[in-house]
Amino acid sequence: MMLFLRSAAFNAIMFGACFGFSLWARLTSRLKENAYALRMGQIWARFTLRALKACCNIGVELHGAQFLPAGGPALIAAQHQSAFDTLFWLTVLPGPAYVLKQELTKIPIFGPLLPASGFIAVDRDGGAPALRRMLAECRAAIALGRQIVIFPEGTRVPAGERGTVQPGVLALARVLKLAVIPASTNSGRFWGRKSFKKFPGTISVTLHQPITNTEDDRGLLAALERIYYETSVDNSVC
Repeated sequence: MMLFLRSAAFNAIMFGACFGFSLWARLTSRLKENAYALRMGQIWARFTLRALKACCNIGVELHGAQFLPAGGPALIAAQHQSAFDTLFWLTVLPGPAYVLKQELTKIPIFGPLLPASGFIAVDRDGGAPALRRMLAECRAAIALGRQIVIFPEGTRVPAGERGTVQPGVLALARVLKLAVIPASTNSGRFWGRKSFKKFPGTISVTLHQPITNTEDDRGLLAALERIYYETSVDNSVC
């Protein structure tokens, strides 16, 4: 019962704060102020992770911090196990620009803030024209010094399951001429389909050695799959 109550309290805080921050941002901006909309999202993400710690005693630790971009253009290929991954990068990057599915922009109140924050919405059924549009928007974001965050699996893949790394990251790396910084997450025992099955504990995020040889398509995809599915970080439960 206590487990359920703590989980329910956190979810209420997370979604309530999302609505509150989104409504405030919509009322106080004209949806053209990228810096303002992004800042509101970053404040919400930090607040939510603090609530995760307060309600469920689940902390976050970062490994490989030496690979974390302090500013300027970067391309991060992040594993996507849960909603946590969409929050985390807002808290550690100065100017993240997520590549995300277009459907998210249609969520009432919250959705329009995504492109307003400089995030890049992709029509996954749009074929080559949608890919060209994504690449053009990513180039524009890089020109502004943003850090592109892409989830190459294309969807959430719960811990312990194996997904498929999609080739979109290959096109991005070549067009942007940036090294790919892989990032793996180990959050499955806390935040997934069976939310908060065990806590307290720690969610680990690991940044890996940047991949500079982006001309080797098979090698890049294989490296990401190895990092996501064969590299484990110990997340001991307290």
